[in-house]
Amino acid sequence: MKGKISIKFLGAAGTVTGSKYLLDNGDKKLMVDCGMFQGLKELRLLNWEPPEYDPQSIGAVLLTHGHLDHTGYLARLVKLGFKGKIYGSMPTLKIAEIILKDSAKIQEEEAARANKEGYSKHSTAEAFYDLKDVENTIPLFNPVSEGNWHLIEEDFKVRWQYNGHIIGSTFIEVESSGKRVVFSGDLGRKKDLLLYTPKKPEKADVLLIESTYGGRVHPEEETIIPDLERVVNETIARGGSLFIPSFAVERTQLMMLMLWRLLKEKRIPNLPMIMDSPMGANVLQLFHMSRDWHKLKPNECDEMCAHFQVVSNYRETLALRADNKSKIVIAGSGMMTGGRILNYMETRSDNSNDTLLFVGYQAEGTRGRKLLEGAKEIKVYGKWLPFKMHIEQIEGLSAHGDQNDLIDWLSEIKEQPEKVFIIHGETEQAEAFSKALEDNKGWRAAIPQLNQTVEL
Repeated sequence: MKGKISIKFLGAAGTVTGSKYLLDNGDKKLMVDCGMFQGLKELRLLNWEPPEYDPQSIGAVLLTHGHLDHTGYLARLVKLGFKGKIYGSMPTLKIAEIILKDSAKIQEEEAARANKEGYSKHSTAEAFYDLKDVENTIPLFNPVSEGNWHLIEEDFKVRWQYNGHIIGSTFIEVESSGKRVVFSGDLGRKKDLLLYTPKKPEKADVLLIESTYGGRVHPEEETIIPDLERVVNETIARGGSLFIPSFAVERTQLMMLMLWRLLKEKRIPNLPMIMDSPMGANVLQLFHMSRDWHKLKPNECDEMCAHFQVVSNYRETLALRADNKSKIVIAGSGMMTGGRILNYMETRSDNSNDTLLFVGYQAEGTRGRKLLEGAKEIKVYGKWLPFKMHIEQIEGLSAHGDQNDLIDWLSEIKEQPEKVFIIHGETEQAEAFSKALEDNKGWRAAIPQLNQTVEL
């Protein structure tokens, strides 16, 4: 019915991945974020389910930022008939393009490999979407300016505001039918080496807030650099190499910066440093193009990059993984769900001198999470391999704010929202944040279920 607005939770409800929210004001529909599910097999299978909505009925998609769990379903949506516009900040759309192309290529390659080696359970393995689907998606991209209101589909006033999670990331405010709905997106941290402090909303009739670390408080920044220094030096002393699975956007650049500063201060030896992530290399270019979105000075960015060997092709990866000299390798993907890190694991997973260092969130069901929980084997390209590497985890490097950051982000909302929904968090974290929200603000919140529809 026109004049009433509803929201359908199509993802990141009771879990961290697959962010998708359908806003319907009775006349027009908008989708906020359009992510793929990752992690547990039962979640990944949801990607293949026919949608409980008509993709052709959606007028536009609004993106908070470019990560796969917020943009990875776009090409599938287009494949299923979506023809509207896709809005986001310029860096977000550039990252989405990089990530979608990379994702399509990986899916095409994995499907081809599964068919060749016969390890797919299906008679013919298929890519979820391919590069042609991505090529049909990119022309729908429409960049928007940060901090200004935009009229979308004639019925929705929308504003994107800086939120410090990754380069280009924002929270989104949508006004329609007399309500202001605020989508936090993934919130960054108050203090970050690379990015500025997130802006804050001043009003929300309805609030959707992430809770990735809703029950956690990150360690102080002062302990992080010494921890990284220790891990590097202990690994080198064993004669091993350090492998860092890393998200191509922001985390890779942050790791490069920290390692370069340790080298510059002579706190670690001068050894080969490799960034093996085609996507990460493209994002580095984006950092050069988007200076207003981050703190890196031009000369600092150039000097840092000069210290790293940026791998451009697969042959280099094969040569590097066979070389037993000590080195530091940063490689995608961050949760070991795919990417170049698996190529290294194929030959190095049983090397007890090497170290695997986790520097970001590991979703339930991912290889990274299983290894952190003590798995002694790793499945790579259909084969089970023994895992004997040292495992380290440096907490506090997350691009997500912790409980204190999340509560602080709400400090300028003077009037309690009519409805608060806690999203993008595993159950334990979401429930812990719900309690913190009630204790600190006196606000009651709901944790929505997947595919639940709520009238606002």
